[in-house]
Amino acid sequence: MASDGPAIASGEWYPPGSGRSIIASLAERGGRLIVRDESGGELAGSMLPSIEISSRVGRVARRITFPDGSTFETAENDAIDRFLAGKGRVREGIVHRLERFHPRLIAFVAATILLGVLIYRFALPLMVEVAVAFTPPVVPRIMSASTLETMDRTLLGDPKLDEARRGRIVEGFRRVAALSGRGEAGYTLNFREGGPLGPNAFALPDGTLILTDELVDLAGEDTEMIVGVLAHEIGHVEHEHSLRQIYRAAGLTALIMLVAGDIGSGAEDVLVQGGGLLALSYSRSAEAEADRHSVELMLKAGLDPGALGRFFQLLETKLDDRSETSILSTHPGTPERRKAIADWIGKARKRLE
Repeated sequence: MASDGPAIASGEWYPPGSGRSIIASLAERGGRLIVRDESGGELAGSMLPSIEISSRVGRVARRITFPDGSTFETAENDAIDRFLAGKGRVREGIVHRLERFHPRLIAFVAATILLGVLIYRFALPLMVEVAVAFTPPVVPRIMSASTLETMDRTLLGDPKLDEARRGRIVEGFRRVAALSGRGEAGYTLNFREGGPLGPNAFALPDGTLILTDELVDLAGEDTEMIVGVLAHEIGHVEHEHSLRQIYRAAGLTALIMLVAGDIGSGAEDVLVQGGGLLALSYSRSAEAEADRHSVELMLKAGLDPGALGRFFQLLETKLDDRSETSILSTHPGTPERRKAIADWIGKARKRLE
């Protein structure tokens, strides 16, 4: 084929409507663009204006589609670009131009980071509040039932607390719960052996509260201290902190996926399931709000509002928890919380005088 020009690029040819490929090369013959097989026979050909050539996108193989529906694919993008440039047809795609390094990419990355920060700082909290406002009551009940079932199966054990001690705690709990916004009927107190969780108390979104035997043992005979802790957990439910944490975690996952794209099912599971665990942990402002709620409930119930402060003092002495607030901490420091509780008690008593 003396009239054949040199091969422009090598690749594979696909007949119309077929997934079977043939090793082939692309060449120009008599003003026509043709595909020829290894023996030099013509497989497809047409004048350049009637041929569709895909734009370049990184290293993605180029597709050259002929009028009869057959296609030629090649990874030799530079060769195709040189051919098209010689014909006065520059087909470098906008996506390919954008992905090539250029100083303006620095500004683009900076703008992306700034947008992510603005969404996290302003849009995400607003979306969380909207989601909380429109959440039907059945959703927190389903979340809570599922969480408690999982924890009972994996972490918690049957309680071993004696009935007399449990009765005194339940009596004090009912006393403060009755004065809460939901009323006594809005809460259910569950006793559990804490296992790896140790001395702990936490609240689920629907008003289910869990108190571990280990925390009761830590408090000794100070029942008011336990009631103060439970009043604190009631504060978390009243202010819907758990629900906000769940929605915030879900929104943060969506934000990461928006910026990073497909992060893989494993990473997605870690983010989503980790968000569920965040429902049992709160921000500094949420903890402070629940502390203040405990003080107010205890005062209304005629109980010692400083009971929660004694609990933090107990943590300092028995568990050596003397943590201070830092920019990296999620909870206020224990000494700081005791001081804040004392200040709230003083202000509350002045209002009552």
